[in-house]
Amino acid sequence: MRMRKKKNLVPRMERCSDYLVQDGFGLRGRWRETLMPAAAELRVELGCGKGRFTVETARLEPDVLFIAIEKVPDAMVVAMERAAALELKNVFFVVGDAALLDSYFAPEEADRIYINFCDPWPPKRQAKRRLTHRGFLALYRKALKMGGQIHFKTDNVPLFEFSLEEFPQAGYTLQQVTRNLHGDGPQGVMTDYEAKFYDQGVAINRCVGTMVPWTPPAAAEEEE
Repeated sequence: MRMRKKKNLVPRMERCSDYLVQDGFGLRGRWRETLMPAAAELRVELGCGKGRFTVETARLEPDVLFIAIEKVPDAMVVAMERAAALELKNVFFVVGDAALLDSYFAPEEADRIYINFCDPWPPKRQAKRRLTHRGFLALYRKALKMGGQIHFKTDNVPLFEFSLEEFPQAGYTLQQVTRNLHGDGPQGVMTDYEAKFYDQGVAINRCVGTMVPWTPPAAAEEEE
């Protein structure tokens, strides 16, 4: 469902401007020194939406710098307002695109990437647009440090099964694979969508991919 445009978006964004990074490209390689020099880690969330997961995770881990990238300002402004309400000092937001990740972050600058409930792009011809397609996973390697992780959650079973095949093809080992994350009760911080799905009894799939040394295949060998 497409989010309705907010008529008051601009003044709301302005009130939370301390949390908005105007030039993400300009901070490439300098995120920590500019925003939080004492940060123990730098983590990136791709598609933060309204930011329930982003903000609550940042609140629970105040020594970690969180950068949330979101294409839809009308959703992101809610996340910014949540961060402002808690007066957090370790989370910032960028209106941007995951496809430009290596333009935002220098090699080995990120310790972890979160991908929560991304668009599954069901048609097979759209597979390359999925954020867990091997093309994107290879792109993330340009920003992640060796041994860095991608934490992925989705309610979409076909997307999850697809992703389990893609991670190894891009040089990630899989851990913590589950097809019913909350089967024994709530686990970890939920997104807004996730909380709704949990209330409806929808099973949540989750896995962690850890980046390991890898040699990319020749272009001719890659799947279409």
